[in-house]
Amino acid sequence: MASSADISDEQLVIAVRERDKELYSEIIQRYQTKLSHYLRKFIRDHDELEDVLQEVFIKAYRNLYGFDVHRKFSSWIYRIAHNEALNHIKKYKKESISLDEQEWEVIDESMDIHAKVEEDELKKDIAKALAFLKDTYRQPLILYFFEQRTYEEISDILHIPRNTVGTLILRGKKMLKKILEHKGI
Repeated sequence: MASSADISDEQLVIAVRERDKELYSEIIQRYQTKLSHYLRKFIRDHDELEDVLQEVFIKAYRNLYGFDVHRKFSSWIYRIAHNEALNHIKKYKKESISLDEQEWEVIDESMDIHAKVEEDELKKDIAKALAFLKDTYRQPLILYFFEQRTYEEISDILHIPRNTVGTLILRGKKMLKKILEHKGI
């Protein structure tokens, strides 16, 4: 058998169910950073984020037998993370978005510092503008542009038709542009 790193998420789920519960740690390893990055868009406090992330993995493990291995696992676990983030926000009535955290990169001599500063400023402006959008538009935009999810995956995560995803992203981009222009962000 191939090593656990060489098999698909869906095959890994089958292995966890049928042979080795300890392989679930591979799922955690594969998704911890990705889901943490996604949840950071909703939850600012690091400790709260870690609690929600842990709850996501617990819930996913408990419901692993309910997962349809003919579907995409990543969409399924992102949906759990999305729901847990929304539940956390509702429970604690916290501000629902946090895209303004600085992500540091190593700077080398070939980097155009002025372009990098302008890019960082644009990211901050977009993050501020996203906060003005309704969740209906903000969530698909975050998943598409920040998490690089496909329309099909977004459809699965948000439980909306695929065509609706495209419409929401298109409308959200137009609204975002207007906000950036009119708010002076």
